[in-house]
Amino acid sequence: MKIIKDTIFVPPNHSLNTQKLILSTSPTQIHAHSNYELNYIVSGSGKRIIGHNISDFSKGDLIFLPPHVPHCWYSLDTLTKEVSVAYVTHFNEKITSLDFSRIPELEKVVNLFRSIRKGIWFKGEKTEKAGNIIKKMANLRGIERYIELMKVFQLLIQIEEREYLIQPISHDNLFDRDHDIIDKVFKYIYNNIKTGISLKQAAELVFKEPANFCKYFKTKTNQTFMEYVTNVRIWMAAKLLVETKMQITEICYECGYNNLANFHHYFKLVMNKTPSEYRRAFIVQ
Repeated sequence: MKIIKDTIFVPPNHSLNTQKLILSTSPTQIHAHSNYELNYIVSGSGKRIIGHNISDFSKGDLIFLPPHVPHCWYSLDTLTKEVSVAYVTHFNEKITSLDFSRIPELEKVVNLFRSIRKGIWFKGEKTEKAGNIIKKMANLRGIERYIELMKVFQLLIQIEEREYLIQPISHDNLFDRDHDIIDKVFKYIYNNIKTGISLKQAAELVFKEPANFCKYFKTKTNQTFMEYVTNVRIWMAAKLLVETKMQITEICYECGYNNLANFHHYFKLVMNKTPSEYRRAFIVQ
């Protein structure tokens, strides 16, 4: 199967990219990447997967996601006859190296970034204002687009009505200079999820002893190494349940489980649904 870790194109000499997207009418877009993402729906409706969360989306929804969270938006415009359109801004992962914490005027922006590790659904009147700026950013370049992004942040920190969508998987300090190190571990996990994951190999990849590596990984992700591996296995299973017609037993083995009972146990634990219930949630009635 294709791994769900994706690379988002950001033009050279830019830290962010904004584009207009027509959302797919089939759930084939589940992916994760090392960018932050702002997603504003301008028309249409459907379902979205964000981590273990499955919910409906509609016009006006504004979502802010941290890096490394599997997600997709799945349009139902075949029923509504309205094309689902989103404006999406991706922040180049290098933006995390900017030390905003040293700029007093950006203190509230720093707090906003720390809170998005749970994934935020912003609600209320100001979301439309923020969404209109995001739309405008698609036609801007350079410092003009960056200035507009700051305006979006200014609006977001004023919005008190929020819903948190996922369990946190990214580290508390989103400006951590160790990003490239932990990203090597993420890539190792995604590339070896079917054939087998070794704690010793993961530790050697970043030149650490297993015990020190476990402590390091927990500090950076708020999860143990094996908790993160379990989540990746289950997210990949969710991807296959939605995107393919594979039997659940096949998916179990494809995602690195050799015991169907264990697969069902961990899937229900992470997704709050059995594999069959999860698949049915995406069948259009």
